[in-house]
Amino acid sequence: MSASKSIILTGASRGLGLAIAKYLLRESHKLVLVARSAGPLEKLKEEYPSQVEFVAGDLGDFSVGPKVIETALKSFSRIDSLIINHGVLSPVKRVVDFTPEEWRAVFDVNFISAIALIKPALPALRKTHGRIIFTSSGASVGAYSGWGAYGSSKAALNHLGLTLSVEEPDITSVAIRPGVVDTDMQKEVRGRADVMDARDVQKFRTLHESGKTLRPEQPGNVIARLAVSAEKELSGKFYSWEDKALLRYQDS
Repeated sequence: MSASKSIILTGASRGLGLAIAKYLLRESHKLVLVARSAGPLEKLKEEYPSQVEFVAGDLGDFSVGPKVIETALKSFSRIDSLIINHGVLSPVKRVVDFTPEEWRAVFDVNFISAIALIKPALPALRKTHGRIIFTSSGASVGAYSGWGAYGSSKAALNHLGLTLSVEEPDITSVAIRPGVVDTDMQKEVRGRADVMDARDVQKFRTLHESGKTLRPEQPGNVIARLAVSAEKELSGKFYSWEDKALLRYQDS
């Protein structure tokens, strides 16, 4: 087991984020958890009182980011990793139906809020030669009707990781595509035949009905291990969670 790390994790209350949190807590790491819903975070705090602090808030409010960094440094004195795992898919709309204000709202949550977290964390991450792991999406490199704001905001995260790899050489930044995970977001996708192309909706429905969606723990464990020990040569890159380059981080 590696030495205990101090890790910030967003989107920690359910699905992929909750799976990442549980893995890291079992491995004795210290976490500052962030989500809009306080209930699941309080439950983890009760279960792991000395390992968990949390901030319940909407990261679309950019004042929350600095508060999270302050909480981590006050509670655990250092920051070893930052896992940017929060995000919204809605509204699912074609470009012709989207307003600029709706695009901005998606980017505020999925992208600008990440900058509001990362900027104040950089001095602490430089000291620890830390890691920033982005939960990205296949939609960042492929298009689905109605997913324009979501996919482009995830593509922006990929590029942010690339930029950080150049500007912050002491920090390792990696973007991960977690695949089609069985989460609430997938339930939403399967019900959006009104906007998405029929073949895309059918693809997601077939994956679910045939039991081929992923358990959150499958990509979640990979993301958790990367947060602990991602190697420098991965920095600035975008990988699928099952990529051969990540073999040492995958379940054997």
